[in-house]
Amino acid sequence: MKIGFVSDSLGSFSLEAVLDQAVALGVSGVEVNTGGWSHAPHLDLAQLRQSPAARREFTQAFERRGLEIIALNVNGNPLHPVDHRQSHDLHETIRLAGDLGITKICTMSGLPEGREGDLLPNWVVSSWPPEGQVAKEWQFRERLVPYWEKICAMAPDHGVTQFALELHGGQWAYNVPNFLRLREALGPMIGANLDPSHMFWMGADPLAAIDALGDAICHVHAKDAGFNEAKRGVTSNLENGPLGLPSDRSWSYLTLGYGHDPLWWRQFCYRLRMVGYDGWLSIEHEDPLLDPVEGLAKSVALLREIAPVAIGGFTQQEV
Repeated sequence: MKIGFVSDSLGSFSLEAVLDQAVALGVSGVEVNTGGWSHAPHLDLAQLRQSPAARREFTQAFERRGLEIIALNVNGNPLHPVDHRQSHDLHETIRLAGDLGITKICTMSGLPEGREGDLLPNWVVSSWPPEGQVAKEWQFRERLVPYWEKICAMAPDHGVTQFALELHGGQWAYNVPNFLRLREALGPMIGANLDPSHMFWMGADPLAAIDALGDAICHVHAKDAGFNEAKRGVTSNLENGPLGLPSDRSWSYLTLGYGHDPLWWRQFCYRLRMVGYDGWLSIEHEDPLLDPVEGLAKSVALLREIAPVAIGGFTQQEV
């Protein structure tokens, strides 16, 4: 497995400073945000699409430092019923991937309205009242499948072979069953970006999710989450306050090892290897208290200690 991080982890840094920091941390690559919910401080999507010279300068900044571009990341809601910019960013990111020779894009399934004419997305997470299930099926049939069929049809023209969908709250494919249903409808171009932090706060078990997803996992975001039990006992995991101080919330995103100890992360990496995953562990620093450079350094140190690197082992015949 190779270690890298998401560029927005150092959102206040220039691209050159981000890449210099990656070298200083000893990671192998950087996953670059291109738009969606991100302001994309390290990449000008329109400029790179228009200018071969700008693209050369961009890629050479990585090459000079011996770094890889892990993937392009356009996390957001491409199925928003009103804000079509996020869908535009996904389409342009696919085209840019073709320009740069990048084959994998990290994004999300999207979450549409609950019926024709609604202006806001509708996230259905409960079996009751029953009209929620009507909305969920309408979303899948009328919005999810038609949209992603078109995306999967255009992607090969630009060399994109994999979409890593993050199982994220506020998205239609937020959990394993919904994701697998979408993948079954669309095919293996739709893969899973497994981020355990979201599963923690939604009450799922990332280790069980690894087993259920198996070879559908094509990317991993390494991010932790922890709970403030005093708040959690009152508000539950369904926290919708601002992502501010952990003392004000029932759960928060944390630096690796601060929510779950190294033993848990060791089990996580080993379980990934058990299902055949040997790809990137891309750290996404969103800890509200730790300085991002410090947080990345601690996360890199933890993963470097526990993540399997070499392929191999012994067979029963060798024992």
